[in-house]
Amino acid sequence: MFGFGTFSYDDEGYRDCSVTGLQIHKSAEDMVKLFGLTAIVALLIGGIFAIFVALTRWELVGLLAPADFYTFLSIHAWNLLIFWMIFMEIAVLYVGGPYVLGRPLSLPRVAKVGYVLMLGGAVLINVAIWLTKQPNQAPLLTSYAPLPSSPWFYLGVVVFLTGALVAALPFLATIWREKRENPGQTLPLVAFGAFITAIVAAEAIVGGLITYVPTFFWRVGLVEHIDAAWYRQMYWIVGHGSQQINLLAMISVWYFMTHVVGGAEVASEKVSRSAFVLYLFFINMGAAHHLMSDPGVSAAWRIWNTSYAAYGAVIASMIHAFAIPAGLEVGRRKRGEGGGTFGWLWSAPWRDPGFAATVLSIILFGFLGGITGVMMGQMQLNMTWHNTLATVGHFHATVATGTTLAFMGLGYYVLRLVFGREWIARPVATIQPYLYGGAMGVTSLMMMYLGILYGIPRRHPSVMDIPGTEFSFAAARPLFVIFGIMALVSILGGALFVLVAVGSLLGGDRYEGALPVERPTTVADGGDATPHHLLSMRGTFILTSVFLGVFVVMWALNWYLLSQLWQVG
Repeated sequence: MFGFGTFSYDDEGYRDCSVTGLQIHKSAEDMVKLFGLTAIVALLIGGIFAIFVALTRWELVGLLAPADFYTFLSIHAWNLLIFWMIFMEIAVLYVGGPYVLGRPLSLPRVAKVGYVLMLGGAVLINVAIWLTKQPNQAPLLTSYAPLPSSPWFYLGVVVFLTGALVAALPFLATIWREKRENPGQTLPLVAFGAFITAIVAAEAIVGGLITYVPTFFWRVGLVEHIDAAWYRQMYWIVGHGSQQINLLAMISVWYFMTHVVGGAEVASEKVSRSAFVLYLFFINMGAAHHLMSDPGVSAAWRIWNTSYAAYGAVIASMIHAFAIPAGLEVGRRKRGEGGGTFGWLWSAPWRDPGFAATVLSIILFGFLGGITGVMMGQMQLNMTWHNTLATVGHFHATVATGTTLAFMGLGYYVLRLVFGREWIARPVATIQPYLYGGAMGVTSLMMMYLGILYGIPRRHPSVMDIPGTEFSFAAARPLFVIFGIMALVSILGGALFVLVAVGSLLGGDRYEGALPVERPTTVADGGDATPHHLLSMRGTFILTSVFLGVFVVMWALNWYLLSQLWQVG
């Protein structure tokens, strides 16, 4: 399908991968190329529009007029939060299924149909947003009814969601055939994580179709009325569910990349699998935090979703937060790569951009996105976050920082694994994850501070021209300066990834490297390879204790800020 790479295949369409040691079938490889390249195009488009959004929200610049700002913000959001993510997530499914299982992709023609529908829907959405000139009709992700948007926008969303559902079917068919032919074998952990991701994705997409199909009929006059309360509640099945797809796909990538590049092993298959199952039942309860001030839901519903049900998802996240670094520590100690408490970490391949992006994704997502997500998802604390710039800071910490870094890390190895190309400009590739991750982390923090401490609203081009409000803009100005500079630096970091990826495809040398990680032979302190339960995990215990300590401090600080909203005395 593509001319990149010079791989040779046997008569059945398989080849041996020099990166992972896996047998890869051409049918899966072609689809990973197609979806992966399209994802990078969406990343590029969203990044270009991010420049205009950042220079408008940076109050001292104020680049765009309000009407134009909303159009640019909508295209930025749809391309980076939806198209970049979901095209990459379909590629992740095909890696986690056919690649890991060593099987051909089932129903490859269905995969192509899904791709065409997704691409057509994405183009239609972008065009509809760009051509919308009526005031207040440029749709952001929520596109709440009864405020109307272009009917072509709603049609594009329906087509895109249908395509994503169709594109997931070949992965599910591959899993079904694997289980039918090997009924007594369990799926590898990465394949199992991808399978849970596909189920959560199907739930979110079906919810989106239930929301947008009637809304499209309403917009073209076939349905007379759309109930706004019904729309809000149904929308968040896909509105927040799409972000939970990101979470599960990202964690699957973490397991895959730390194993391939860092030599990680699974500390406990059963424990990690149980965490994925907990996500299946509880993770979508996180959508409740968008409805905390909604009169359409009862107090009992809010309390259940933001407390008891949310605990299942939090426990799952805590399991992965320990299991992934523990697997890395175990694997590297078995290979004799670093002794002492943290030698296994210091000796890791930090100059490898795939490894660096993956580990930075784990760290930044955990400390910035994970902690803030749990706090924002609690009913009381949500009052200090809701509809402020802090909410935007949170999902930039999760999606724009954590998930995007994970996908960038996978992207570096897709260049080798799928396209057979070595990275160009290796020094640029080496610094890119640090530049992007560091700048985006600071950008996210600034948005959180501006929202929580100063009540700066989201979705508005400027806080200086909102009638009837008095913001302490002078106090917030230094934070806006840091936000603006770091936002531009993070965009530069994203551009460098696109530059390395496209440049490697077009001009990179053929990659003929050996496996990044050899079979374990010794432990860090010498001797023969040791079973998991006899290896030290003390480094992981210390790191996760620090994480829990930060969690407690941030939780207490946010309760203190909540207590300052209404002072009595």
